[in-house]
Amino acid sequence: MAVDPRNTSRRCPACGHTAKENRPTQDKFHCQVCGHAAHADTVGALNVLRAGLARREATPA
Repeated sequence: MAVDPRNTSRRCPACGHTAKENRPTQDKFHCQVCGHAAHADTVGALNVLRAGLARREATPA
């Protein structure tokens, strides 16, 4: 299932804050609002997974 990958590695999986400042380097993620820190690839993968699950559960219009 395809999901929109835009900002998936910039969106905090803990609080939802999205900003380019959350990605200080290629491999690091650090949320500017809640302080959540993780590897940027892990954050992106988690957000893609959540988007896919939400899309799967959505009812067609």
